[in-house]
Amino acid sequence: MRNIQTWLFSIVCMIPFISFAQESQPLRLGVAGLSHGHLGEVINRVNRGDFVITGIAETNDSLREKNGLKGKVADDLFFASLEEMLDKTKPEAVIVYEPIAHHLRVVEACAPRGVHVMVEKPLATKKADAQKMAELARKHNIHLLTNYETSWYASLHETYRMVNQSKIGNITRINVYDGHRGPFEIGCSKEFTDWLTDPVLNGGGAVIDFGCYGANLATWFLNGQKPLSVYAVLNKQKPQLYPKVDDDATIIVQYPNLTVQIMASWNWPINRKDMHIYGEKGYIYQDNATDLRVHVKNKETAQKAPALKAPCNDPFLYFKAVVRNEINVEPTDLSSLENNLTVVSILDAAVRSGKSGSIVKF
Repeated sequence: MRNIQTWLFSIVCMIPFISFAQESQPLRLGVAGLSHGHLGEVINRVNRGDFVITGIAETNDSLREKNGLKGKVADDLFFASLEEMLDKTKPEAVIVYEPIAHHLRVVEACAPRGVHVMVEKPLATKKADAQKMAELARKHNIHLLTNYETSWYASLHETYRMVNQSKIGNITRINVYDGHRGPFEIGCSKEFTDWLTDPVLNGGGAVIDFGCYGANLATWFLNGQKPLSVYAVLNKQKPQLYPKVDDDATIIVQYPNLTVQIMASWNWPINRKDMHIYGEKGYIYQDNATDLRVHVKNKETAQKAPALKAPCNDPFLYFKAVVRNEINVEPTDLSSLENNLTVVSILDAAVRSGKSGSIVKF
């Protein structure tokens, strides 16, 4: 089954995308929230032509008046109420740039209206919210996707392909490294950091912000397998900056035959999203979005991954293709609801483990 799924992914994503998908009518897209630092994803693509923004909902008056989409979208398409935006502008789908704790509220508004949703990572701050979101999505037959920057890394997809072809044998360990110097240190906006550093609105600090990447990738590489247990150490290395949440997290996720170690931090001296996968016959170091190193037969070789093809190289092209039923989302896929329910369960366990100092069993 796993090899079949990999083959299907290759058919869809490693060949040029069918031209009719690019020529079809733009996706009618609503925007929920303007406070997330990843809003630049929309701003940079707004004139590309594959989607048109039908409306924007933001409760913060000042942010609604001053934001990166002002001047790119008509003034009468900005709303204080999400429900009003949905009812007046009738989007097919909504992309969410609100605090993670508000994702449930957005799905509660969108799902009964038949509006598909893509949230920024992670899906939710806690397991109970994620389960409610899943129930709503399934009841109303909408797509509920989660967007990660790493989902569009060619190096990760090439690593996935090689692992599935047993290039390094059975996996024995996965180490995932994610983070940067810290939200304040890299200049994130006040509107973003106000909730990113809040234990309720974000669910935690680095453990949520960057721990989700490793949980997402591990679930993907292990074909949706659930872990046996989770143990986490959550530190405050800079309490003067981040007094309410952790800024450094080490998460040990134990599976029947291997261990995944997720090192998520706002204290790395560099920006990083890389991963080391060890197998019986060698290892693969995924260094960045395009580059990897493969060690087999006592030799390490540097490689550059082949570029991904549309729509699997871009979150908005992918979202459009899913909404228009041009591609199917498999349960094991990086953006899938099933994968991300597991991600939230791992993060939920990590937060509980960090507080108790104990191993949390699944």
